[in-house]
Amino acid sequence: QVQLVVSGGGLVQAGESLRLSCAAPGITATINDMGWYRQAPGKQREFVAHISSGGTTNYVDSVKGRFTISRDNAKNTVYLQMGNLKPVDTAVYYCYIVRGGMNYWGGGTRVTVSS
Repeated sequence: QVQLVVSGGGLVQAGESLRLSCAAPGITATINDMGWYRQAPGKQREFVAHISSGGTTNYVDSVKGRFTISRDNAKNTVYLQMGNLKPVDTAVYYCYIVRGGMNYWGGGTRVTVSS
C-alpha cells in the first residue's frame, strides 16, 4: 500500500509564498513521474505541475514563472514552491506519483490566498 504524506498548505495573503511537500515513505522501487493537481471550490480538478524521473518539468500556463516543482529522489519527495500567490490559486492541492505503471494520490492540502 502506497501512502503519500502531504504538508505545507495554509492561509496566506496575495503575493506571499508557500511550499508544499509530498512524501512517499517506504517506497523502494523507482518512482517515475510526480506532480500536483488542484481543485478550486466549485471547479474540476486541474493539472498544475509535473516532473519526470529525469527532472523534466511542465506547468499549467497560469502558474508558469510563479511555481516551481522539484523532487528529492533520496527522500521520495516532490515539492511545489509557490510564489506570488493570487486569490485564484485558492484550492485544495493534491500530489501524485507514478510507480510501476500505477498512479497514487495523496490527500489534499488546502491553500487559501486572501486579497
